[in-house]
Amino acid sequence: MTRLLELLAVGLSLGMLYALIAMGFVIIYKGTRVVNFAQGSLLALGAYAVARIAPSAGFWAAAAAGIAITVAGSLLIRFLLSRARGHDHMALAIATIGVDVVLTTELTRRIGPDVLSMLDPWGADTVQLGGVTVPQARIAAMAVAVAVLGLLLALFRYTGWGVAMRAASADAEAASLMGIRLGRVATVSWMIGGALAAGAGVFMSTFPSAGLDSHSSTIALAAIPAIVLGGLDSTHGAIIGGIAVGMARTLTAGYGSELGFLGAGFGDVMPYVLMVAVLMWRPSGLFGTREFIRV
Repeated sequence: MTRLLELLAVGLSLGMLYALIAMGFVIIYKGTRVVNFAQGSLLALGAYAVARIAPSAGFWAAAAAGIAITVAGSLLIRFLLSRARGHDHMALAIATIGVDVVLTTELTRRIGPDVLSMLDPWGADTVQLGGVTVPQARIAAMAVAVAVLGLLLALFRYTGWGVAMRAASADAEAASLMGIRLGRVATVSWMIGGALAAGAGVFMSTFPSAGLDSHSSTIALAAIPAIVLGGLDSTHGAIIGGIAVGMARTLTAGYGSELGFLGAGFGDVMPYVLMVAVLMWRPSGLFGTREFIRV
């Protein structure tokens, strides 16, 4: 029972981090209708900046600088895509793949074979909660994710920017005719998406992870099943999909010895199995908007 509770705690924490990554995808998509495949390299950029700045400035100052640098990088991508005005969204999404390749290659060259530590204040410390051992870094990650996601949901619901984003997502042309400035909505969307990627990258590189390595940009790929599961245009779906994927991955990996007949490393595959199962039942995801064509 204790083992199950520990796995559930770690799975929930991991799921909340996937939710942060997925929320970044969803916000950019809702604000621009572009799927940003460079989100993984932005995640690694934020973590890399923190790892390099932390030894001289401390973790918290490095975290602030890392988020600022990643937001700047995200805005640069937004600027480059704006130069391709008139192209369809598929072409812009493919362009983000090119940006991702360039940025990932440069980060891989800089990191090399090293594993960079975040020098975070939690380290490898753990706490006992009712007999369950949980890493402090995971608790901090979950607390930050809950606060950030709750704030974002409140922004969507109660602020003018949230209303503008929802209107732009529903019908960009009509929203523009009603006076909503789509460029401002898109810019804020890219800024939030970059900040979320940086935050998730930092916590993904803390204990029990060994640190940031040259393969860390692929972490964002693990959030793809969460996005598809919840629905690409659903903020609530991103959260629920992230938690579902985190839980499925952690429980499958934790009980790997009992599930040996499924093959070694099946925990890494489980989110994609879950994604395919949901897509066969509901192609738009659990909470995604269905598209209807009137004939």
